[in-house]
Amino acid sequence: EAKTSNRLLLVDFTGSDWCGWCIKLDKEVFSKPEFKDYASKNLVLMEVDFPRGKAQSAAMRQQNEQLAHQYQIQGFPTIVVLNGDGQAVGTLGYMPGGPSAFIAELEKLRKG
Repeated sequence: EAKTSNRLLLVDFTGSDWCGWCIKLDKEVFSKPEFKDYASKNLVLMEVDFPRGKAQSAAMRQQNEQLAHQYQIQGFPTIVVLNGDGQAVGTLGYMPGGPSAFIAELEKLRKG
């Protein structure tokens, strides 16, 4: 989808129900209308979750672990940004400044 629409793929490696910085990133950036509007035009979003309290199928858990290994994820949150060809163009984490700061970093990656 990212390739055909000329958008970046944003892969969010998160611990949605236990990681404080992940929850903060979701609350301060991903849930905001400014980010949602930007994402709808420029991104394909994918969440790779490693919950501790929520149930997750064995197949989903295995897929998520494979992706984490593939992208050498060391901690959460880690946002891997891929271009339409599936090549990593950058890695982001939590940053202060809300949606505008996060979008500015994505724009730098988008423009290369």
